[in-house]
Amino acid sequence: MSTSSSPQAAQNPGPVDRKSFIRTTLDLGDVVLRPWSREDAGSEAVLDGLVAAGADPAIALWNPIATADRDAARAWVEARDGGWERGAAATFAALDAADGTLLGNVTLRWVDRADGLAMIGYWLLPAARGRGFATRATGAVTSWGFATADARRIEIAHAVGNETSCRVADRCGYLPEGTLRDSHRFGDGKYHDEHLHARLATDPEPARTEGE
Repeated sequence: MSTSSSPQAAQNPGPVDRKSFIRTTLDLGDVVLRPWSREDAGSEAVLDGLVAAGADPAIALWNPIATADRDAARAWVEARDGGWERGAAATFAALDAADGTLLGNVTLRWVDRADGLAMIGYWLLPAARGRGFATRATGAVTSWGFATADARRIEIAHAVGNETSCRVADRCGYLPEGTLRDSHRFGDGKYHDEHLHARLATDPEPARTEGE
């Protein structure tokens, strides 16, 4: 996996806060992962980036987001902020460290919070693809989730036809566990089979490789 310096994460929360996602900024050097906040709802550049993401064919198919215009993008941002407030979902904006340009999004959310079972997903704008960002960002958020929120198991489920996500899962140490038939309805309105990958907190860190 292509990695950066270790994420600058907060110290592990105390017992009361375990299994809650605490707002943290992860610095990967050339990319910064920071929590979405209500301040983003006032940024025209960020909102326009989200509108562009919602219109991108690949995102619209595999990771559809309801951001058709600035008002919808604003509502989307406010919903991400609410997930952080509840400690239920950690949604990071991926930004170019040099100029703050929106590159994409990474989300880690609880599937079964009490059991420590979570799921991770991501999307990237076209200009950010093919540069190793997805692998590095997914790897960083995975490590952070294990270290700070007491996640026991994190899953990636992606459509069988989404080969890019399959490669990212492999590079981030998510082992393939099988195929889920007609598992999820994607942006084309059809149910697709999904590949299920998972990583345990006890699994070793993957070897560093180059990739998306």
